Amino acid sequence: MTRNVFDDPRITAVGLLFETHAGLSARFAAQYEEHGLSQVEFEVLMRLSRSPGNQLRMTDLAAQTSLSTSGVTRVVDRMERDGLLCRRACPSDRRSSYAVVTEAGLRRLDETLPGHLEIIEQWFTGQLTARELTALLDGLRKVRDAVHPGATAGSTEPVPDA
Repeated sequence: MTRNVFDDPRITAVGLLFETHAGLSARFAAQYEEHGLSQVEFEVLMRLSRSPGNQLRMTDLAAQTSLSTSGVTRVVDRMERDGLLCRRACPSDRRSSYAVVTEAGLRRLDETLPGHLEIIEQWFTGQLTARELTALLDGLRKVRDAVHPGATAGSTEPVPDA
């Protein structure tokens, strides 16, 4: 008996991942908009705020996001104009610069996070037991590291003296 390729569990796994992402993204989008942020701007603020010194080299920020280096430059330009970020020259490499979260950026994130966490709890982590969540996180990290090895670039670099 021939197995129907459309019932392949690999297709089901990817389909479920995409459907979950789309559902969560829709719920997050409205919440970001309430705080004057796009999804990309929120991601940039989160990545920077979770990095040593609230900063990353622009190239590492591009590697950690889905943006090209020119895309990161445009987002950082816009966020810098809005006062959420600033650039800091890299003392060891004149060709490099850091994107750094400002106090205003941290305040915006502090305003946004409570609602964001409520959505995560209600629609994602709250749907799973502690054991299921641990297994999911382990599996997602394994897949992420294989398909996006730059996702943590620069997140453990020592912070240069300011």
